Amino acid sequence: MDYAYIKALHIIFVVCWFAALFYMVRLFIYATEAQSKDEAAKPILTQQLLLMQRKLWNIIGWPSMVGTFVFGLWMLFSNMALLYMPWMWLKLIFVALLAVYHFECQRIHNKQKQGVFTTTSFRLRLFNELATVFLVAIVFLAVVKSQSGLLWGLVGLIAFAAVLMIAVKIYKSNREKEEKDQSEKRNENEKQKQSGKENDQKQEGSFPPPVQ
Repeated sequence: MDYAYIKALHIIFVVCWFAALFYMVRLFIYATEAQSKDEAAKPILTQQLLLMQRKLWNIIGWPSMVGTFVFGLWMLFSNMALLYMPWMWLKLIFVALLAVYHFECQRIHNKQKQGVFTTTSFRLRLFNELATVFLVAIVFLAVVKSQSGLLWGLVGLIAFAAVLMIAVKIYKSNREKEEKDQSEKRNENEKQKQSGKENDQKQEGSFPPPVQ
């Protein structure tokens, strides 16, 4: 097969793999947050989200990972000169870390299938951003392909990770504030309802008994 076709297929599988990883962790977050719903909605949401996880992982996640490695190794064996380039080794390290990330997703998926939701949604959101860091590193190294680019790529990667951390913290702070406001609003509504019931009871008690 022509090298250009191998490279094209490799890129297609990489894109599909990252898409599966990004969406899979979002499904983990939704399934975890579904556990705080009422007893009527929780089992329905959990069952649907677990079904979506299984289909995404088995139909897109695993096949995309396998295709990425198959065509990636095919490219290396077709052009062994790539192994003498420093940027390629650093890229392979990030790909190996991405594979570890994939297997960690598999572990979380297995736990959620068993009804275990120990990882908080906040930690899952941080975990989700880690895939973005890998994406930036791998794409940057594959495109720049230079010694100076490696340094700037690492600097940019660190800066990008810092921005993501700040964004997640801001999101968490806003979310906690919204949840607090909603909780206070619910409590206020409950107090108003309770006060209305007490007033109704007082009014009913104030009427004279009916004449026999």
